[in-house]
Amino acid sequence: MSFSYLKKKFKKKGGGKKAKNAKAGVNGNAALVGPRSTAEEEARRKEQEEMITQVMNRINEIENDIPRIKVSMDTLKSQINELREEIERLDKVIKDVMVLYEIVSQQINPFKDANSGNPLLSEIQELREEINNLKGEIAQIKADLRLLIIDGMDLDDLIYEVISEGGV
Repeated sequence: MSFSYLKKKFKKKGGGKKAKNAKAGVNGNAALVGPRSTAEEEARRKEQEEMITQVMNRINEIENDIPRIKVSMDTLKSQINELREEIERLDKVIKDVMVLYEIVSQQINPFKDANSGNPLLSEIQELREEINNLKGEIAQIKADLRLLIIDGMDLDDLIYEVISEGGV
């Protein structure tokens, strides 16, 4: 829609009003068609022309902005698609890492139950049992040595007898 088109439409409407006012003057209503009414009509016409000009300028601005907005939207769509693909790739990588973590944690998890069949855990459990047995034997030896000292036995003779009996 062009400015000239709107201007032509507006002039046709305004021309019709002047014709009506002229007829009113011919019919004897000359007081109604005075210079004041034409000045008012002229002011209204100028006001309407200014409004039409402002509207047309705004329409032109909007028409000029539409291609830029379209380009911006297309750019944003492509960026959103790229981000979506990147997120999907990251999601796949995270799933792969989680699978690897599960595999590794099942193979080498020191916090897992000893009954699960992990050879390292069963060896650790056996070593703990042996350490506890040795602690018990050391406590027994200490108690025996205290009894021997209290009874007044000579430890050197006792050690010599044990060694000589083992060698026979």
